[in-house]
Amino acid sequence: MTSSKTKFCVTISLLLSFFSCKAQVAQIQRNELQNILLDQQLHKIETHEITLPKAQETPKHFHPCPVIGIIISGEIIFEIAGQEPKILKSGETFYEPKNTFILKFNNNSKTSEARFIAIYLKAHEEKSIEFSKITK
Repeated sequence: MTSSKTKFCVTISLLLSFFSCKAQVAQIQRNELQNILLDQQLHKIETHEITLPKAQETPKHFHPCPVIGIIISGEIIFEIAGQEPKILKSGETFYEPKNTFILKFNNNSKTSEARFIAIYLKAHEEKSIEFSKITK
């Protein structure tokens, strides 16, 4: 009888584990944050975590490759040439088109740093960023 009880307990434990795992899988949610069509083949993907000190302003620049990213913490003032500036908050994504001037990508806080992940989608061995002396 002990053997039957043991088998029964093991079977129940396995069933509970199975349903517990199924319940955990059922709780996973996916929310699309960004959907971009690229007209290029990818040769290389570089991922950088970047920290901007409080009130840091970035120089006007462009990227020779498309860049996608997500704000990890803080707020960024983001302005692409020809578009209105917008505020990006923690958890929000951004897209910087290839060879398009980025006029602002500034930390919007005077008291704390801002962090983000930038993913450079490279067709070849192009640089990640180019700084340029441009005027608005």
